[in-house]
Amino acid sequence: MSTNQSLLAVKGLSISFGGLRALNDVHLEIKQGEVVGLIGPNGAGKTTAFNALCGLVTPDAGEFFLDGTSHAWPQTDTLVKLGIARTLQGVGLFSDLTVLENVMIGAQRFSSTGLISAALGRNTKDEAQLKERAIAALEKVYATGIAHRRADTLSYPDTKRVSIARALVCEPKILMLDEPAGGLGAQDIEWMNSLIRNLTATMSVLIVEHHMDVVMSVCDRLYVLNFGEVISSGSAETVRRDPAVIAAYLGTGA
Repeated sequence: MSTNQSLLAVKGLSISFGGLRALNDVHLEIKQGEVVGLIGPNGAGKTTAFNALCGLVTPDAGEFFLDGTSHAWPQTDTLVKLGIARTLQGVGLFSDLTVLENVMIGAQRFSSTGLISAALGRNTKDEAQLKERAIAALEKVYATGIAHRRADTLSYPDTKRVSIARALVCEPKILMLDEPAGGLGAQDIEWMNSLIRNLTATMSVLIVEHHMDVVMSVCDRLYVLNFGEVISSGSAETVRRDPAVIAAYLGTGA
C-alpha cells in the first residue's frame, strides 16, 4: 500500500541525441509502496527515461531526488548503494553458472571482498552470507526448486524469475522492471502481476511495459509519454479515459 511520502522524484528530465529531443521536461514521482507504470507508443521515450534512471544515459537537464533529497544522477555502479535495482529486457544471466550463483552475484552490496570470488566460493565467509540472501530472494519468486540448475537449461519464464530474484537479493527500495511480461504466456503474466503486488510490502516498483492489461491491472499510477513528453498521469482509469492518451494510441480519428 502506497503512502504520501515521495521515495523518488524526477523533475525537468530532458535528453537529446544529436538533434533529436528524446525527452523534454519530464516529471515523475514514485511514492513508497506503490507500483508506477511508464507507458506510451513505440518511440515515445519510455526506454530513454528508464535508462536515465538506471545510469545508462546521462541527461542534458533534470533533477533527481531520493527521499526528498537532491542527488546527482545515478551511474550504473551507484544504483545499488542508492537502493535501486533493475531488470532489463534481456535477462542477462550467466549461462554457465547455476541459478543460485547468478543470484549471489546480484548481492554485491553485501560482499566485503571480491564479488565474483565470494559468489563462486573463493571466500567462505562471504559465500555463506551471499548464499543465504540468494536463497531468500529465490523463495520470493518461488524458484528455490531450480537453484542448482545451470541458467542455460531454464525455460524463458524461469529466466525471468531468476533475473528478478537477482535484483531482489540486494534488498532495494525501488525495483525497476523493463518489460516484465514480455515473452510470457497468460498464466505466467498472472503470476508476474501477483508477484509485483506482493513486492510492494517492502519496496516500490517502476514498470516499463507494452502489455496494457498488465499495467492497467497492477499499477497504482501511470505516466504516459508521447514524443518525449508526459501527456497524461494518474490512476489507470484516469489515464484510460484521457482523450490525449486515446489519440496517442489510436490516432485522432478514433
